Amino acid sequence: VQLVESGGGLVQPGGSLRLSCAASGFTFSNYYMSWYRQGPGKDRELVARISPAGSSTNYADSVKGRFTISRANVKNTVYLQMNSLKPEDTAVYYCNTFTFPNNYWGQGTQVTVSS
Repeated sequence: VQLVESGGGLVQPGGSLRLSCAASGFTFSNYYMSWYRQGPGKDRELVARISPAGSSTNYADSVKGRFTISRANVKNTVYLQMNSLKPEDTAVYYCNTFTFPNNYWGQGTQVTVSS
């Protein structure tokens, strides 16, 4: 299993970024996919999760209405569209999937929100 994130960077408050996670090594369309983040000095937290067919999503309260998770099963890719970014969104963002009994993580992509 390999998960490769991209799309992070430096953005001003109020700006937008779209993260991508390219997956390989498993049947992508059969599994939930998630985005987590870990800010400076903080624990890793769940940001958003999407069901295998993309019909169900859930979000952390802190990002509801601003972030959107989506997936393209034909491309084995999951996305995180982040709008109205705030300084407190600064973190390393990780792609994740759980294929029993293993929990898989990407290498992470840094998102920095600062003026």
